[in-house]
Amino acid sequence: MTASDTRRYDVVIVGGGHNALVAAAYLARAGRRVVVIERTDAVGGAAVSERPWRGVDARLSRYSYLVSLLPQKIIDDLGLRIELRRRRYSSYTPDPVDPSRGILIDTEDAEATAASFARTLGDTGEADRYAAFGERLAPLGRAVFPTMTEPLPTADEVREKIGDDALFSSLTERPLGDLLRASLDSDLVRGIALTDGLIGTFASSDDPSLAQNRCFLYHVIGGETGHWDVPVGGMGAVTAELERAAREAGAQIVTGVEVISISPDGDVHTMTDRSEVFHGALVLSGVGRSVLDRLLAAGGSATTGAPEPEGAQVKVNMLLSRLPRLRDTSVTPEAAFSGTFHVNETMTQLDAAHVAASAGVLPEPLPVEIYCHSLTDPSILGEDLRASGAQTLTMFGLQVPHRLIDDTDPVAAGARLLAAAQASLDTVLAEPLRDCILRAPDGRLCIEARTTTDLEKSLNMVGGDIFHGALSWPWLSSPAHSPAERWGVATPHSRVLLCGSSAQRGGAVSGIGGQNAAMAALEMLER
Repeated sequence: MTASDTRRYDVVIVGGGHNALVAAAYLARAGRRVVVIERTDAVGGAAVSERPWRGVDARLSRYSYLVSLLPQKIIDDLGLRIELRRRRYSSYTPDPVDPSRGILIDTEDAEATAASFARTLGDTGEADRYAAFGERLAPLGRAVFPTMTEPLPTADEVREKIGDDALFSSLTERPLGDLLRASLDSDLVRGIALTDGLIGTFASSDDPSLAQNRCFLYHVIGGETGHWDVPVGGMGAVTAELERAAREAGAQIVTGVEVISISPDGDVHTMTDRSEVFHGALVLSGVGRSVLDRLLAAGGSATTGAPEPEGAQVKVNMLLSRLPRLRDTSVTPEAAFSGTFHVNETMTQLDAAHVAASAGVLPEPLPVEIYCHSLTDPSILGEDLRASGAQTLTMFGLQVPHRLIDDTDPVAAGARLLAAAQASLDTVLAEPLRDCILRAPDGRLCIEARTTTDLEKSLNMVGGDIFHGALSWPWLSSPAHSPAERWGVATPHSRVLLCGSSAQRGGAVSGIGGQNAAMAALEMLER
């Protein structure tokens, strides 16, 4: 390989996920020469829409599925033409003890919501306590979310912006379970709140690591309100717009090319039919820290020292001929499934599931959350499916750490998880879920489970961790000085930056890691 064989850029971005596309668009719009290198044949990573069943015209958000943390600033800066729809119903939670009753939280009808709490719990005060808890949390979003696209603030600055020292201390110094027990009386309602701390995170309510606290914070600050919205056209529509913005700005996107090593001096070695070197004044890593470490080690360089991550979820995608009937006849299936449908997720059940999984046993019942995207966005279904009354359904199982997947037979492990998720949902239905699952033209049921092993194999997410590693607090203990540190994208190598979910404020479909890496890179290149 000679110098003339090396392609030279201002910035080389490894990995073509949504954060990488955000970074590429910002950098190219600033006049920088940038290339994105993606090992698969299409960009987007986990933020894609696909048709899982041959001959079935349904485009599912196969991995990532809701949007909350994507700042309006990024949408406006890059001129993205995307539509995010708010769901009227926040959640429905049947009582596991008596599934003929449940709590329906209607964001447009406070009286109906209060009546639902009273009917289910026999307590007229818990609805007020839940509302008061939400009001107390509201300053978190207003104080923290606007900082996510700015240089990292210090913890003291954030504490001052929130204006509630007791809340800040409760969230950052003591396990989330303490705050939930002090704020809410019902085990059922505590569970509704706790699930925000367990999405893709293996922890209990009282975990001393506070991993559940950090996950909870990210889930309640999105858009300054904590609302999670449905992307019209599916998650693939978001990726398509990011790709368009990057290409139109002048970014080069190369797919089907495998990166085999990265060196701290900016050389990115690839291998397809022949080896090539892409050299950048800076290299941005859109892959997880563990993958970056392997690429740095292959280049003979010191690694970031990141621990091996472990995901903790199973995602089940399906297409139904119709929504199933509920045991709770006071709530329509359309209302129950259009928000977040919590099944077997009391605080006690969630903690018991953590104990079981820690012992290597699949939780029974499996805590699951369910979403029906097609009720909010029918466009993801073909015309004939819409006319027939078909609906998509997504189940997200909690407390399922990667260690439960048997490496010797991941297919069988996936089948067990799928069966457990179905069995859990069946406990609150008036009919078996299986009776409502649509069949493809080849006779197969339109249902699939995507396990942590599937994520590892298809998306190169080590351990199936959807966050590429543990989430971090979105602030610093003391002011930083270098651009990479101030923007939360530093690695041990000054010319290699993080731009994906591994960045300090990464995680979820947000584009924040990409935007922050681009800002740091522009500062460094200008110097």
